[in-house]
Amino acid sequence: MPKIEVNEKLFFDAVGKRYDYAALEDVLPCAKAELDEKPDTTLPESERVIKIELNDTNRPDLWSTNGVARQLKLHAGGKTADYYKYMSNMGNGDYGDRVVTVDPELKDVRPYMVAFMICGKAIDDPMLKDIIQTQEKLAWNFGRKRKSISMGVYRVDQIKFPVKYHAVDPDKTSFVPLQCDAPMTCRQILTDHPKGKDFGWILKDCKKFPLLSDAKDEVMSMAPIINSATLGAVQVGDKDLMVELTGDNMEGLILSANIVACDFIDQGYDIKPILVKHPYDTGFGKDIMVPYYFQPTTKATLSAVNKLLGSDFDIKKVADALTRMGSKVETGKSFLARRPTATTSCTKLT
Repeated sequence: MPKIEVNEKLFFDAVGKRYDYAALEDVLPCAKAELDEKPDTTLPESERVIKIELNDTNRPDLWSTNGVARQLKLHAGGKTADYYKYMSNMGNGDYGDRVVTVDPELKDVRPYMVAFMICGKAIDDPMLKDIIQTQEKLAWNFGRKRKSISMGVYRVDQIKFPVKYHAVDPDKTSFVPLQCDAPMTCRQILTDHPKGKDFGWILKDCKKFPLLSDAKDEVMSMAPIINSATLGAVQVGDKDLMVELTGDNMEGLILSANIVACDFIDQGYDIKPILVKHPYDTGFGKDIMVPYYFQPTTKATLSAVNKLLGSDFDIKKVADALTRMGSKVETGKSFLARRPTATTSCTKLT
């Protein structure tokens, strides 16, 4: 099961209230979580780290500081940010020159990409660590060890748009990867770089490798292995960031992008769209903009709910329970229409 480390101050600020550790242990099950390890209380609150274990592999939206905080806040009757105002209409939006073009040769290598931009305030140390953790948890657990989903973050002020996601000859293309100070070929990275050794199996049989480069031909990353040491080295104090996700499952990429975007929104950042233009259909069209709300509403009858649970709940109680778990609910005389949040799947009760 996923385990996360949360900065205590960042976490309780996001929840909107403080809990002592005993009370926190009592409320965490509403997020399908449990307290794994208490922090060192001799440290200042801003430096304390709470370790939490998540017990549901079907809720990747909970695998972050903000995901758990959001669920605790909702379960206590609180309200969250209006995520839906940031949702795109897929291809229609004010993206300016923020465009990424996808090379047709990537169709049989690593075919899909989504991206968006965050802005509004500088990244501090706790938030940067949480970004890295969310990236790792989504890619490892939900993204099948980066095969289906990987994520990269970049400093926008150093990127020249339009960006290209393209296929390159791994033996003739070089760049300086993170944690290095000299160029390496893409092939060499698989054998000599620590991240290449960990994830090189994803690309080792490919004739060409995926590369993300800006309009100045500056390399941003070689997905899903490693960012470049120049454009891909995000630091504390950076303000505007580009977030991209690549992989072989577009639905998973969009849902992951929604989760990450909502985490930033909860922390007071603004989201701006980036248009990613595919030369082939992705199942969601060719022109993709995220975050994008795509989960359908699900229906179910109140009688079916009570039969499955062996309960005798009235419709108000069921609607309240669903709302406190993050759903938007519409009710009739004997039905509930459950609309999911931007980060969850959905159900409809009739």
